[in-house]
Amino acid sequence: MAWIYLLLAAALEIAMGLALKFNDGWTRLVPSAVAIAAALASIYLLALALRALPVGMAYAIWTGIGTVGLVLAGALWFGDSLPWSRIGFLMLTIVGIAGLRFSESGGA
Repeated sequence: MAWIYLLLAAALEIAMGLALKFNDGWTRLVPSAVAIAAALASIYLLALALRALPVGMAYAIWTGIGTVGLVLAGALWFGDSLPWSRIGFLMLTIVGIAGLRFSESGGA
């Protein structure tokens, strides 16, 4: 269950970042409220995941998934540049996330 909490927390981290893009410096109510709610829910789920997962590994995976998700969302929806070098570094991030996940003792 801890891994489900962690993945949901990471998805909410992405939602928070997207809401921040739309909140126009905290001047738009709905995106601002979504950003705050997503952030709080994300941290809550991360805390639940940390009951069973090592803190450093879980935090790195949480932020890594959020980073990759927001870079890809920025490229797809907002036209952010995605040169080959950035794609390469995203791939390294994904490999690092997978490596952390599967290097957990017992592979659980």
